[in-house]
Amino acid sequence: MSGPDLFQPDLFGLPNPETGGTPEQFKPLAERVRPRTLDDLSGQAHLVGRDGPLRSFLESGRLPSMILWGPPGSGKTTLAEICATSLHYRFEQLSAIDAGVKEVRKALDGARHARRSGQRTILFIDEIHRFNKAQQDTLLHAIEQGLITLIGATTENPSFEVNGALLSRMQVYILQPLSEQDIEAVIRRAVACDVIMKEKRLVLEDPSFVLQFAGGDARKALNAVEAATALVPPESREVVLTRELLERALQHKAPHYDKGAEAHYDTISAFIKSMRGSDPDAALFWLARMIEGGEDPLFIARRMVIFASEDIGNADPFALSLAVSVFHAVQMIGLPEARINLAQGVTYLAGSPKSNASYEGINEAMRAAKAFQDAGVPLHLRNAPTTLMKTVGYGEGYRYPHQYPGHFIEQHYFPEGVPTQLFYRPSDSGREKAIDERLRGLWRGRYPA
Repeated sequence: MSGPDLFQPDLFGLPNPETGGTPEQFKPLAERVRPRTLDDLSGQAHLVGRDGPLRSFLESGRLPSMILWGPPGSGKTTLAEICATSLHYRFEQLSAIDAGVKEVRKALDGARHARRSGQRTILFIDEIHRFNKAQQDTLLHAIEQGLITLIGATTENPSFEVNGALLSRMQVYILQPLSEQDIEAVIRRAVACDVIMKEKRLVLEDPSFVLQFAGGDARKALNAVEAATALVPPESREVVLTRELLERALQHKAPHYDKGAEAHYDTISAFIKSMRGSDPDAALFWLARMIEGGEDPLFIARRMVIFASEDIGNADPFALSLAVSVFHAVQMIGLPEARINLAQGVTYLAGSPKSNASYEGINEAMRAAKAFQDAGVPLHLRNAPTTLMKTVGYGEGYRYPHQYPGHFIEQHYFPEGVPTQLFYRPSDSGREKAIDERLRGLWRGRYPA
């Protein structure tokens, strides 16, 4: 006899490859059918298609260090392995979850040894965003010296999680969640190519359920198929994966929200945009999704404080006070009751008149400050706490507004040699309309008609 029937369990109930069979049969389906070439890959055409940068790199035989940023199951590890195989590079893999500086240095030593024999190394670091600054810094010289080609995989925005020194030495490529068509192609390829699946004569009756469940994650889809297949009696000649069988294997679909992954940024973006668009109902929906997904309520409250100034500003100055109060309330009370405080704040902010004039004003002023960073403070605006400063002219010529009618007197407040510029342009929304009218009355030559 031969084949799986000969597998003998060891002391812990695990099959022992020495008694028959191959280790390949114990790997998860997703690993067994992992694509080995770019042509086998589903999705990411913008990177691996005919004019895609990764395909061009492999065809030219030169590969830069890079970060692959994308959601789980989008093909980051697969792409790294394909790059190594196509270029005949040595492939070293670490996971930032359980590797530290010691493991990184050991991997770099291995790369040095390989280079002496003329072999180049790709060091692939999964979850690279989990490395701290010291761990990331150990990689800098190795990249600069060409000791390794570093490929980092991350589900987090590298702008936030990877230090600038390392980021400047790497290209960043964004992987998209796989479409339903891509996921279906992955499943059909697995069913057609995997030896174990072919033996079971697998038939997927209702692919739509798996496609919806996967949410763009190929690994999740294949794991679902494998889990459902495991429920079928081994003697079955044909396995039909019905919707009922899949539902029984999977039990339920977990909320598609991971506060440690890109969904975190996508959801908060939808939340902010809904408030900006004055849609309290949509904003409450995204708020509820974040709460259900386990998001930190203080993170939500902090974003609301920022929103109050960025998107409402002086159209309703009370919005900032309310947002700060909501933050303190959430801090004191905590969930689940704090959801009520958050909801009150969200509905008020979404329903408020909007203006981004303060936000745009500081952005323009920052650009001007950078352009005129060497311009000095005019003498009449300088403080003169000592006799020497008064003697050299500090404060001379300054006119105190409270001594003039309406508590205003026109004078130049910009730096020496810098012309007057208009940064703050009040809107005609809410309370800001009154501010606009007052400023136009005071600075008649500054505001356009």
